[in-house]
Amino acid sequence: MSGTMRSGSKHTAATITPTPTVAEETAEATPTVEPRTVKTYPNPPEMTIDTSKQYFAVIETQKGNIRVELFDDAAPQTVNNFVFLARDGFYNGLVFYFVDPELAAQTGDPTCTASEAVTCTGEDGPGYTLATETNDKEHIAGSVAMAEDREARTTNGSQFFIALQDLPQLTGHNTVFGQVVEGAEGMDVVRSLTAREWRDPNAPPGDEILSVTIEEQ
Repeated sequence: MSGTMRSGSKHTAATITPTPTVAEETAEATPTVEPRTVKTYPNPPEMTIDTSKQYFAVIETQKGNIRVELFDDAAPQTVNNFVFLARDGFYNGLVFYFVDPELAAQTGDPTCTASEAVTCTGEDGPGYTLATETNDKEHIAGSVAMAEDREARTTNGSQFFIALQDLPQLTGHNTVFGQVVEGAEGMDVVRSLTAREWRDPNAPPGDEILSVTIEEQ
């Protein structure tokens, strides 16, 4: 499925002098709401990473940091895309909108924000898709992979998930482009993410991504 791992009343004030006009009362009772524009791009980014270097991503969340080793040798286009989006601040303010302890924790939908300014669809991306990159990386606990449209054999472009269990059923699908580094900044934080189903109207708030920092060595 595309984008998934499968991706009031009027208040009357006391009388004062001068008496406000109807227009003034309406303006006070109805604050201006600025529409939120979902960030998109016309095309995938140009190749800018140096595949002779090693890249890491530090995903800062409300629950702590998640450090990820990126496989730029095995999935260069996917890692280049992730690095571009991270450095452009695309992921800042987004939430892990789907978390199932038996499957994975997924994020990267620009409509699924901590502010809840727009409706979280679970299907949105950066405005483009990428071709699925095949490699021999396995879907094991802690692996980081892209959401995928299996029929089109393309990835969502920005949505990714972190496996919370080994997922051999995904072999041959969902480009694996990283692995969470064990330790203080690792799977303990991923496992602490709030379990939620974004389609459940009573779901608790998702854990927010505060920033994604890219390191290269």
